[in-house]
Amino acid sequence: MLKYTYDSSENSDSETQSLNPIKTLDFTYSSMNLQSATQQFEELSKSIEKRKETIETILLFNNELDALPANISAFCNLKTLDISNNTITRLPDAILRLPLTTLIVKNNNLTNDGLPKSFAELRSLKLCNLSGNNLEYFPTQVLEIDTIEYLYLGNNNIVQVPQQIEVLRRLKVLCLGGNNLNEIPESVGNLINLRGLILSANSLETLPASIANLKNLKSLLLHKNRLRTLPTEIVALKCLSELSLRENPLVVNFVNHMQHNPPSLLELAGRVIKLHNIDIPDGELPTTLRNYLRSAHRCVNPKCKGVFFDNRVEHIKFVDFCGKYRVPLLQYLCSSKCVVNNTVLHGSYADSAMLRKVLLG
Repeated sequence: MLKYTYDSSENSDSETQSLNPIKTLDFTYSSMNLQSATQQFEELSKSIEKRKETIETILLFNNELDALPANISAFCNLKTLDISNNTITRLPDAILRLPLTTLIVKNNNLTNDGLPKSFAELRSLKLCNLSGNNLEYFPTQVLEIDTIEYLYLGNNNIVQVPQQIEVLRRLKVLCLGGNNLNEIPESVGNLINLRGLILSANSLETLPASIANLKNLKSLLLHKNRLRTLPTEIVALKCLSELSLRENPLVVNFVNHMQHNPPSLLELAGRVIKLHNIDIPDGELPTTLRNYLRSAHRCVNPKCKGVFFDNRVEHIKFVDFCGKYRVPLLQYLCSSKCVVNNTVLHGSYADSAMLRKVLLG
């Protein structure tokens, strides 16, 4: 059943409603299909012809639409369109002619081929929700919308995020949860206005260190991934108030059962040369070995002067984070002898509670 919503600032008695501007057309739960919706829009365009330009919101969620009527473009000042929970497979180019600020198309059957080739004409769009569809790759069309602040692409089949996502400098919320992501590009760290980053229910094993650049980030949802540790740089996120890590391999057993393979003879020889600053004249070593020696990494233990090449000890150090959590950060050491006793693992009950809080988050 169609419901009208009038401008509440106007007189709402029955005699003056016919003169007041209609702001919203509500078709929710109306069992409408494409044919009936097209017909309804056609009739409305005639019956409220003089006032259709005042309509700013159309709600079509929870119907039986497999496509959006092309004649929706008749409502030329439409700002909000919600067509969630239908079976829509394609968005018509007609929506590009609307001054939309909010477009919600979640829980439909959209594929990448069902999207318009370009979103460049959506110059006012601030919120775009394409979650719960059948997108197999990141819809690069959204990169053309420099006004966008809220982007929801969760629960699709996206496997990669393009480096170019950094162009969306106004983004405040980015939702990519429930996809098939294995990694996040370093360029995400350039989204400096980001407040919320949802990456849960993917296959992430690591996070880029550039996340530390998101100084305004308040919510970071990482649960249901394959994370063993977090980048050390994450402690720079002083505004973070919500951190969810549950259902990741961030567990104490990982530390207790860590294995370390002995270094090769090449590695041992290289360590001795670097540790004792042995000078080898040019020409006495082949280029491959000189390059190998240049690839040495310093042990992070401040009391150790050693180095490592290909073989290292991955040590988990639990540190205070924002005064609220103990989070596991990954350190690379040259030897298991460089591991400093981790007081969190054998510490007080309070410390253990903080640890559980962030792990189960």
